Amino acid sequence: MRRYAPSDSLLTPRFSGITTFSRLPHVTDVAGADVAVIGLPFDTGVSFRIGARFGPAAIRAMSLLLRPHNPHFHIDLYKYCSAIDYGDLPTVPGAIEESNRRATAALLPVVQAGVVPIVLGGDHSISLPELRAISRVHGPVALVHYDAHTDTYDEYFGQRYTHGTPFRRAIEEGLIDTAHSIQVGMRGPVYGERDWQDSRDLGLEVIPWEEVIAQGRAAVAERVKARVGRAKAFFSFDVDFVDPAYAPGTGTIEVGGPSSAEALDLVRRVEGLRFVAFDVVEVLPLLDHSQTTAALAANIAYEFMTFVALQKRSAAVAG
Repeated sequence: MRRYAPSDSLLTPRFSGITTFSRLPHVTDVAGADVAVIGLPFDTGVSFRIGARFGPAAIRAMSLLLRPHNPHFHIDLYKYCSAIDYGDLPTVPGAIEESNRRATAALLPVVQAGVVPIVLGGDHSISLPELRAISRVHGPVALVHYDAHTDTYDEYFGQRYTHGTPFRRAIEEGLIDTAHSIQVGMRGPVYGERDWQDSRDLGLEVIPWEEVIAQGRAAVAERVKARVGRAKAFFSFDVDFVDPAYAPGTGTIEVGGPSSAEALDLVRRVEGLRFVAFDVVEVLPLLDHSQTTAALAANIAYEFMTFVALQKRSAAVAG
């Protein structure tokens, strides 16, 4: 069987060749792949600053610095995980519902093939078409959502499809297993007293950032793992979860959040859950001084790929 791994950066320089995620081969035939990194460059679901359509390219550019061995988990990713860069899903700029339809249709064959997608956004509205494809194969999935915002508003400016509404729409469509879903990191001013409660009323557990500070990262990670249990899960990471001192390149910053090191720790601590798909969203490169936000997003995607490699290693040991 074919196996895919990055080009060796000790043999050819990182700046040579076409820019794919971590120098993985660009392949659209998913046979032989365990995981596919996929861009979804859509950003006209935003309510404030536009430009995340260029996020996938920026994340790929900074991913060139990633190396195959993850020392935190003591694993060589590509010894266990066959990975590809699938390219980008189709979008129609300015037409969110048509973009959603096209993205779902293009992602569905990847998920049906048993390949785990790691999607690079794009604004957070892209999670809805992803979930539509994922649920067609896996049924309703648990949501693990790290973000400064709940993204469960009913509408913005009278519009039901925006980057602030994807998870309410997904719940309404039966795509999310709310009894096993959790949101972490909410902070900053909101529109009303019930904004976070609205998520709870929809069935989600919500842990604001102040609770993370009070309880500690280890305790919060255990809450995430207990909530999700053995349900199949989708991990959605919005870079505005991280304090803008560490992630300035995003559209709706909220001060007072975690450092990049704390965010990575919170991601790593939920390893072992049954993740079937991931995304990392809202990188806005035009505001990303020194490309620090894109580098963070690339490293989050790398940790997601590590989760898949760890699952494959466990299966190999058990088998």
